Amino acid sequence: MRVFVTGGSGFIGSAVVPGLLGAGHRVLALARSDKSAEALTAAGAEVHRGSLDDPEDLARAAAGTDGVIHLAFDHDSFPDMTGPVATDLRVIEAVGTALAGSDRPFVVTSGTLMLAPNGGVAAEQDTPAPAVHRSAADLAALALTARGVRSSVVRLAPTVHGRGDQGFVPRLIDVARRTGVAAYIGAGTNRWPAVHRLDAAHLFRLALESAPAGTALHAAADQEVPFKDIATAIGRGLDIPLKSIPAEEAQTHFGWLGIVASADNPTSSERTRSLLGWQPEQPGLIADLEEGHYF
Repeated sequence: MRVFVTGGSGFIGSAVVPGLLGAGHRVLALARSDKSAEALTAAGAEVHRGSLDDPEDLARAAAGTDGVIHLAFDHDSFPDMTGPVATDLRVIEAVGTALAGSDRPFVVTSGTLMLAPNGGVAAEQDTPAPAVHRSAADLAALALTARGVRSSVVRLAPTVHGRGDQGFVPRLIDVARRTGVAAYIGAGTNRWPAVHRLDAAHLFRLALESAPAGTALHAAADQEVPFKDIATAIGRGLDIPLKSIPAEEAQTHFGWLGIVASADNPTSSERTRSLLGWQPEQPGLIADLEEGHYF
């Protein structure tokens, strides 16, 4: 297959592109900078210069390929995602229109934190909570099946870890360095799912190749890591003490990370594994932290 990939030079994309090429696919990858273009060319991909701000251009690029993996997203304004979410929706709509009636695959990126809390473990069939960051994109992508697109959504765990991680865990480590304590909220029993970026990249390829239309998939190798365990690993890595803080002080201590640090998001990937034969092989989050490269 000739596959159009957005975000191919990013943390996850830089593993997705080699995985596709290694499986015999050809890759046309979006690049918005010379640096990204050079990295993608070095990896063996063909480069399409452009940006998310021109969805019609992306649609034209997608129309000439056999399928699309959409990874790119502007996280720079987090936690205010109003603008990036709107841009993401425009891209999904434009690419979906270009692929309509073709039954070609369109794999879109979402997240497990958007699932409506139900007091249990989140499953693939659960519906994203309304008005939550990127939930509209999740639903819009799956709705494309009615227009003849083999669309699927890969919901990423809140931490996609590994060397080069630029997500929540490095920011938690920065807070711990600055404050001198590895903090958790209350008893620290709230849980995060997690996945190594190489295992996540493998799932994106499997989704492209064989996910049925309208399928939600969970990139969650660790189903539920207690947040206190994450804080403990950070404390060991930095050689600083643990500290429990009350919920009302979370925002003061963690800043905008307080919302994420208090999230309870246990997530199953049982259906994903059964459906696509996905078997994570990389170290889990705590083992990855214990390797020391985060510090």
